[in-house]
Amino acid sequence: MKNTRILIVMLAALLVACATPNTPNQTVIPARPTTIPTPVDPGVLGISDPAELRRRVPALVARDEAFADALIRPIPVLQLRAGLSSEQLTAQQIALATPSFLQYSRDGHTGDALRSEIFGIYPARDSDYTPQTESCRSSRCFRVEMYNYALNLTSIALVDVVQNVPVGISQQPNTQPDIPPALTELAAQIAAAAPEVEAALGKRPTPGQAVMANTKTSLRTSTCERSKHLCVAPTFVEGNRALWAIVDLTEGSLVGARWTDLGVFDGLRITEKQLQNDVVTRQYCEHETALQRDGWAMQYILTSSDGLRISDVTYNGRAILRNAKLVDWHVNYSQLEGFGYSDAVGCPVFSQAAVIAIGPPSIRELLENGQPAGFSLSQGYWSEFWPQPCNYNYEQIYEFYTDGRFRVKTASLGRGCGNDGTYRPVFRIALAEASTFAQWSGSAWKPWEQEQWALEKAAPATTEGAVFRFTTQTGGFLIEPGRGQFPDGGRGDNAYVYVTHYDPARDEGESDMITIGPCCNADERQGPEKFIDAEPESITDSQIVLWYVPQLKNDDTPGSEYCWANSILQNGIYETKAYPCFAGPMFIPIE
Repeated sequence: MKNTRILIVMLAALLVACATPNTPNQTVIPARPTTIPTPVDPGVLGISDPAELRRRVPALVARDEAFADALIRPIPVLQLRAGLSSEQLTAQQIALATPSFLQYSRDGHTGDALRSEIFGIYPARDSDYTPQTESCRSSRCFRVEMYNYALNLTSIALVDVVQNVPVGISQQPNTQPDIPPALTELAAQIAAAAPEVEAALGKRPTPGQAVMANTKTSLRTSTCERSKHLCVAPTFVEGNRALWAIVDLTEGSLVGARWTDLGVFDGLRITEKQLQNDVVTRQYCEHETALQRDGWAMQYILTSSDGLRISDVTYNGRAILRNAKLVDWHVNYSQLEGFGYSDAVGCPVFSQAAVIAIGPPSIRELLENGQPAGFSLSQGYWSEFWPQPCNYNYEQIYEFYTDGRFRVKTASLGRGCGNDGTYRPVFRIALAEASTFAQWSGSAWKPWEQEQWALEKAAPATTEGAVFRFTTQTGGFLIEPGRGQFPDGGRGDNAYVYVTHYDPARDEGESDMITIGPCCNADERQGPEKFIDAEPESITDSQIVLWYVPQLKNDDTPGSEYCWANSILQNGIYETKAYPCFAGPMFIPIE
């Protein structure tokens, strides 16, 4: 059975899936390259003995047997079973009866089964709908997510359980959905049982001591990076250090263990579990909320894993944005070894977001020079035990000014799981009107004719600070990146900027997205580049999507803290002090 499993994984890594999509909004999946093993130190990577680990973790053996059984069935998919409602079971059955959903569950040449598993079945929300799936608004639909381990591919079905039909099918190559609770528990069991973790800690931990067990990770030169395996990093906090146990869920193994320094922390260790606010879910996660103020009008909703999304944004009746959202947080704790977390932010219920909203969105007045200047719409996301080590606090803010300016920004308030981290939030900003995009060359505006990317820090700026602009038939906007000029303490975005063509027939992030990029690439490979075609599409006078990925380096140096938080003893009690790192561009209207 073990040899069969290994053979299947090897075949899957070598063969090409060549099936042709049979619905217009599907993506043709490119051939997966043959994996070329990278020489590594055997004392560092691949350190868990599979037989010993399975002796310690019986659930791994049961999982091997479940996959072996699934792979010989007509529908070779490991299905969700426990705890499903009748509607969820129906949604799963509809999805698994749809050929386009299953088209990559077998090799396109040989017909051999490729390991696939249903990860999640969620009630569809407003943030899941696209022009092709609008019929769900008047019915009852569910979103079914399936992961293909062999091709590192996610298939998503939106199904109508009233009409018993699939409404939309899409595939997202080189992406991994949020893992279900059973896999989170398995990852924690593997990490706690691994002899190498026990040796590093000097004791055998319990699975319940692991934090961030459902958060995807990577590790340079390991199977997580080389073979695009599904990996997570259950983490054990010991004093002012954290041990990362990097677990490969594709193979069911431990591929590495790494220590990070957390900085000095003397604050109170929180032990009480905070209650989730059901009002947040009912009022802000399930339906859009309308907002009109200061000439601006929009809808907003808390998504499953794309933060707070605004849509149908207008200013004095003019369409500005189709939508905007915060797709990912990529956190890298080692430039050399490339490990960290890929975080998502979103709703507290029906979501596997690593950092969740624990309160409703807030609307505040904006002031400039002490005078009212507009308003902001913001959302906070906290880990349960923040500001303790290996807990996170993010803030997402949209600022709207009475003169037509707007800013899309975010911040990390620390503390995170190390004092040497680089944070890369991923914005997706979809413009409402057909536009022409250009970059300032130092003396003139140079149009971008095709999809491409640039590093804004390396680009010259106008005397007003603008680096990019987009123009429409009715005006447009200058784009001013954060370079330390805004009054929020930001030290500069150093952002990667991508522009892609929007095709309504293809769901390239229009609906709620899963994590699209690895945690730890230090270059432009942050996820949005996947939507730049092999032959880049024209973006001249077309609907475009702007992706914006700042790069924020944390600092715990006393007096120079940034992207950091601590508990400080004052007047005999511990008080939390946060040092946020804000980033995001300002959009300035062109008349």
